[in-house]
Amino acid sequence: MMKNCTLILTALAWGFTTSIALADTQALNLPSGFSIEPLAFEVPNARQMALTANGTLIIGTQRAGVVYAVPNALGKAEVGQPHNVITLMKNLTMPSGVALLNGDLYVGATHQILRIAQIERHLTPSPVIETITNTLPDKRHHGWKYLKFGPDEKLYVPVGAPCNVCLSDDERFATILRMDPDSGQTEIWARGVRNTVGFAWHPTQQTLWFTDNGRDMLGDDIPAEELNVLHEPGKHFGFPFVHATGIDDPEFGTHKLRKDLTFVAPALNIQAHSAALGMTFYTASNNAPNAFPPRYHNAVFIAEHGSWNRSSKVGYQVSVVTEKDGVLDYAPFITGWLVNEDAWGRPNDVLVTPDGSLLISDDKQGLIYRVRYQAPLPGIYEG
Repeated sequence: MMKNCTLILTALAWGFTTSIALADTQALNLPSGFSIEPLAFEVPNARQMALTANGTLIIGTQRAGVVYAVPNALGKAEVGQPHNVITLMKNLTMPSGVALLNGDLYVGATHQILRIAQIERHLTPSPVIETITNTLPDKRHHGWKYLKFGPDEKLYVPVGAPCNVCLSDDERFATILRMDPDSGQTEIWARGVRNTVGFAWHPTQQTLWFTDNGRDMLGDDIPAEELNVLHEPGKHFGFPFVHATGIDDPEFGTHKLRKDLTFVAPALNIQAHSAALGMTFYTASNNAPNAFPPRYHNAVFIAEHGSWNRSSKVGYQVSVVTEKDGVLDYAPFITGWLVNEDAWGRPNDVLVTPDGSLLISDDKQGLIYRVRYQAPLPGIYEG
């Protein structure tokens, strides 16, 4: 691991200023050969990201209630000519989820799925917005969305539990829905999912992997956050009856509805309260200019947003999960946003770009970081 100052040097070279203390940016630690820098614009409360084929970065928000578009986001800004950050939508309720299909942009607010057709032709502050559905549950508790299209070109939409732990009459709560992107019709694809804010499909197995945030108020270290794998639709992942790997809920663990259910155990447990959110598989081509080393091919990168009610803070990092012979290995990948109980940044989502870079949104600083890899010169040891 190494201290990284590339972020500072890039900011100065681009004439880019931000509210981050420069001393804080030096705290980011990455494996040898990797560098990190902020893209040269600010997007307050940045949450989920999506990248168009033409290089426009779409960014949802939660509290800000807006959706941003940044054309040529990965290009270098000229001094005196900053990136054009367009506010596509505003005054929405937690429009954190964004996804693209065939050039159309889909946005997930609390009870709505909205669409802007052919987004590259409508990069203006007042595009035509279609409503695909406005009949999703409207509870704000865990009501923010994370959207992705599956290999079947259906839109996958989570509906978090409207509580810390409870049972709801509306069976759509604590699920992942599969939605027809034209009609808005949904079916339940996974059950017993308390609050997933990150998922992706395995590049070769086509299984759906997703993070899930564990319930609160059971102490500092239980239950763990989860990384789950859905092999077939309709499976139940435990909530609210059981958490993590076999931890019965104090209230619902013996509930009468539990006796007829079979639960899928997590593929991996992550430190409780880390708030494992956005995740992606690393699928860049090995020939991409910033391609990560082969050991990261098909690895899972996870943005850990960080704890809010633990006696000592955890998370505030990007972690990586690799697989060898069917065994998953979890490790921190980027740390340093948490310094002596002071969290100056909060990773929220991760996205792989065609050039092999990894983008990270930070909703505390309102920044998008770009992580790149440069292979060591021949004869230089790579740690």
